[in-house]
Amino acid sequence: MAKRSNDKTQFNVVFRQEPEGGFTVLVPALPGCVSYGKTLQEARQMAQDAIAGYIASLQKHGESIPSDEGSFISTVQVLLKSSFAHA
Repeated sequence: MAKRSNDKTQFNVVFRQEPEGGFTVLVPALPGCVSYGKTLQEARQMAQDAIAGYIASLQKHGESIPSDEGSFISTVQVLLKSSFAHA
């Protein structure tokens, strides 16, 4: 749970480059918190704004504020069998 003071907290975000251009940003710790920006910098700023709005809504409704402090995102590779690769 995030601190209730003016301290900053951390959220992991996932940037996904879109085929039509720009970046969609997902915030896994905040279900439904998704944003978009035409550039990576704009996407990051829009994500910060979306997170702030999400947190404001949680606070308004007396709900706890999650945090990703102490966690991180990594990638894993999975070998696909040839029968699955073409499905």
